[in-house]
Amino acid sequence: MKAAMKSDIHLRPLQPGDIGWVISRHGSLYATEYGLDITFEITVAEIAAQIMRGWDPTSDNAWIAERGGLPVGSIFIVRADATTAKLRLLIIDPSARGLGLGRQLADAAIGFARTADYHRITLWTMGMLDAARHIYATAGFTLTDSVQAHEYGRDLVNETWQLDLTP
Repeated sequence: MKAAMKSDIHLRPLQPGDIGWVISRHGSLYATEYGLDITFEITVAEIAAQIMRGWDPTSDNAWIAERGGLPVGSIFIVRADATTAKLRLLIIDPSARGLGLGRQLADAAIGFARTADYHRITLWTMGMLDAARHIYATAGFTLTDSVQAHEYGRDLVNETWQLDLTP
């Protein structure tokens, strides 16, 4: 059954309404699953606005995973500087977890970064996000920094990860 469910999911480019879904889904899932407060959703909205204000299709890309006409996941890759891309806003809806979608989204973003001639990809995540951290580690990212913080209404660990794309 999982194979049939996986084949029902496809990746597509951004469309009107997707940014709102990405922000809303992050806010609701992170509140429910990790106890983060509304300031997290505000941060996601700020990140999304910054991405879209500076959008350049030659250096930035995004994918929405869709099943049955509804979004179930997202990932963005955006320019940090001339040689560095940032992976942003990865989310997988609970209805689509366990199907390899996180890896599929990460592979799309990494593939784009390679073709755009980036030398590295960085990302920010939180230590409690075990599934996301597993996706990053499996894709070859390494943890480069870890900082204790009190944000979004709770104590957490902010992490920076990096993937070297040079041969």
